[in-house]
Amino acid sequence: MSDEPVSQQLPLFQAAPASEGEPAVSAAVSISPTASLAAELTPTSPLNVALGAFEKYMRLRGFTENTQQAFRLDMQILSDYLSPVQRIGEISAATLQAFINWMESSRGVPCSPKTLERRITTLKVFFGWLTEEGVLPRDPAAPLIHQSVSAPLSEILTDAQIEAALAVTQSLRAGSETRKADVRPHTLFTLILHTGIKKSECINLHVNHIDLSDPQNPALWVRYKETRRRHKERRIALPREWPVILEEYLEQYPSRQYLFPWSGRNLEYVLTDIAVEAGIPRITFEILRWTCAVRDFAAGMEPTDLRHKLGLSEISWYEVEVKLALLAQRLGKTP
Repeated sequence: MSDEPVSQQLPLFQAAPASEGEPAVSAAVSISPTASLAAELTPTSPLNVALGAFEKYMRLRGFTENTQQAFRLDMQILSDYLSPVQRIGEISAATLQAFINWMESSRGVPCSPKTLERRITTLKVFFGWLTEEGVLPRDPAAPLIHQSVSAPLSEILTDAQIEAALAVTQSLRAGSETRKADVRPHTLFTLILHTGIKKSECINLHVNHIDLSDPQNPALWVRYKETRRRHKERRIALPREWPVILEEYLEQYPSRQYLFPWSGRNLEYVLTDIAVEAGIPRITFEILRWTCAVRDFAAGMEPTDLRHKLGLSEISWYEVEVKLALLAQRLGKTP
């Protein structure tokens, strides 16, 4: 996730002191654990103490090991730039902008746009948490969104384009005198539109990953063979009509293992053909994934639920949520 080795020097992660007579905060805390972690912090608290509390917060919230590792690296660099004992209340937006400028041009270590963007995200997550918990009166990292090096907003399909694409897939599904019925385009398009799974996840789907134990609430299980990716496994709801589509699809394309026994490139061609017939510039897995996310976001899905549906870490979600809000606004949709 990072482009530099993690420093072994971690004195800045000094644990926040526990209240007198109370044990250190653990995952067993039942009443507002994040508030109890921040309760010992004030604007005069040193950076290393605040980071110690935030490290516990990350564990309580279920941040992945990769996310925690990336956070440690990013904040180690900030600590080296300022000081482990820098008072958090004295860190201003100007201070953070100067830090970003230093990383870009004066540090002497290459920092790609993608890495710089992640580090800006790290700052926003950390200081956003301190502000939400009432430790800081205002968020010094909030203005950094205007300095973000994010790529242009992702392409998404409009409602009219979705209707046009569905008209094409339904036509292909029904067939005609000159064309044999083919339900595969409709199956693929509707699955990605409603689940937002990645291409890599789609091509690894097994038939038994579709859960039809409750016909009124069909679902899809996203599974991973690699242990390090198990945290991304999740259950995603499917439309009620999807079991009928699946049954029809399996009649045309019988399979005992993979749901789509073709390469990712082959499936991309299927989506491209839909786009051509529907008069849409492009349809890709990525476009459908973002379209799904924006539709769920605009429909008011809880952020935690949407993050889990997309299989994103908390640090990745921070920037994604901002982009979803902008994309929803572009389409005239509001949560």
